[in-house]
Amino acid sequence: MEVLSKLVDLVVRLYQETDGYIENPTDAQLWYNRGYANGMVKVLREQGVTEQLESSLHLDDEGLHGDDRVMAWAQAYHHGFEMGEKEAREVLPAA
Repeated sequence: MEVLSKLVDLVVRLYQETDGYIENPTDAQLWYNRGYANGMVKVLREQGVTEQLESSLHLDDEGLHGDDRVMAWAQAYHHGFEMGEKEAREVLPAA
């Protein structure tokens, strides 16, 4: 499926671009992008298609930053996560 392949490629690219994001709490865009990638990963896991990702990436734990919501970096991460999940669902056909 072409859409699925594009989502996987985007996750890989975002993971590469956000490597070291934890050491940069003032860069909200990095945090947003990592959250976005992880939101897409959540949907891909539900679809059972993370094998391709896991072969090339060490995926973040599913609950990473789950309780963090106060700091600006955490808010950026969670907003990105929500948007990544939402938009991945919009482009993938229902299973």
